[in-house]
Amino acid sequence: MHAMTLTETFLIAMLLIFSVPYLVWRLGRTDYWAPLVVVQIVGGVLLGPGVLGAAFPDYYAFVFSPQVITTLNGIAWWGVMIFVWIAGIELDLGQAWASRRETGITAGLALVTPLILGSLAALIMLQTPGWTGPAGQPWQVILGIGMACAVTALPILVLFMEKLDILRQPLGQRILRYASLDDIAIWGVLALILLDWERVGRQVAFLAAFAVATWAIRRLMRRIAEADRWYVSLVWLAACGFAADWAGLHYMVGAFLSGAVLDAKWFDQERMDRFRETILLAIMPVFFLSTGLRTQWDVGGLAVFGAAGLLLAASVGGKLLGIGIAGRILKWAPGEASIIGWLLQTKALIMIIFANILLDRRIITNETFTALLLMAVASTMLTVPMVAPRLKRMAGLIGRST
Repeated sequence: MHAMTLTETFLIAMLLIFSVPYLVWRLGRTDYWAPLVVVQIVGGVLLGPGVLGAAFPDYYAFVFSPQVITTLNGIAWWGVMIFVWIAGIELDLGQAWASRRETGITAGLALVTPLILGSLAALIMLQTPGWTGPAGQPWQVILGIGMACAVTALPILVLFMEKLDILRQPLGQRILRYASLDDIAIWGVLALILLDWERVGRQVAFLAAFAVATWAIRRLMRRIAEADRWYVSLVWLAACGFAADWAGLHYMVGAFLSGAVLDAKWFDQERMDRFRETILLAIMPVFFLSTGLRTQWDVGGLAVFGAAGLLLAASVGGKLLGIGIAGRILKWAPGEASIIGWLLQTKALIMIIFANILLDRRIITNETFTALLLMAVASTMLTVPMVAPRLKRMAGLIGRST
């Protein structure tokens, strides 16, 4: 009998990654309540050790051998670095500054309220063992879980608003400003959590070198053609990712910073959209699968699901409460706060990246990561079904008033 080579088992894994979620999404017609990206994340969980590995351990060990997982992780790392880099480029800090009062109030309440409720939920979880990683301090776990409840996934938010046909409308642009400002806070808090006093010298050196390198790369980008900017940007991305990881801040922090210091106007918007869609189509499913391979249920499935439910309540309730308060302060039109609150609830991808970093640094356990993953998937699946009817009612009210 022919013995399977590493290449063949890798391709079997790739076949599963791309075929199973797509068939479920297309044949099940799940797009309204579970877009393909959500199905891919859920598919990663189902193909992981907690489900497929438990049901068919021999088959799982054969297909997802350590060598295959290592290969998949390499693809996933690079793909998600590019995706986060694009998210950094798409931040429009100038627009946020022009509307700084409204943006500051809304983004602040949208971040702080779920952060507080999520941190309280983390305190409840920490009353029992199994949630704190071997290298994690209680304050890091509490702040990390709280921030995970406050995250908005900017790239997925863009996809959802395109689907709902509001991305280019004034409401969509406002929501992008709120989410963009919160994105900056997310990575800032992550840097605080990851601050390693044993490596603080490296981190100071990284920040100083990054400031000088940013000045140089911005001067260079202004002087070269757009075709060269794309290639130079990928070199810049790899260098920043390496330097941040060497300093102990994690390569994702470097990836985000490398994009945030570049101007979106240096790149053709249509080409950037196509590039993001290509990465999402061809590479990100591998990241979702490798994420699913990390899910564990060792503290007991009921405990993990219970924690996920608690975090979901804190996340959804906190976001809607914060946006509701902002709507009253700023005197928004009826229905706006609910729509904005549910759209900013979109968590998948960025929250998964955030939680992956905490897991990589052994601040949280696999069980905590699994609870956060389930919360992110559930909150993201709620977004379109909750927003679509509200948009229709709002459009109807506007139509009757005119």
